[in-house]
Amino acid sequence: MSKAKKYQVLSPDGFTIEIDHWSYTSKKKMMEAYDRWAKRYEVQGYYSSSSYGRIPLNELINYCTFKTL
Repeated sequence: MSKAKKYQVLSPDGFTIEIDHWSYTSKKKMMEAYDRWAKRYEVQGYYSSSSYGRIPLNELINYCTFKTL
């Protein structure tokens, strides 16, 4: 029996991007969640990371970790 794949996004600091969802059932849902999460930082114009400092939003995706579980 094959286990269904799940997908996860971690912030640059290693935390899941949504409190109520630690994994997603498809890559599409994972990327939709990433887009919603990243959009929250548009007003300030950057993501503030304890590890990397201010990350420009156009580079944020490169600092996140995308996993297949």
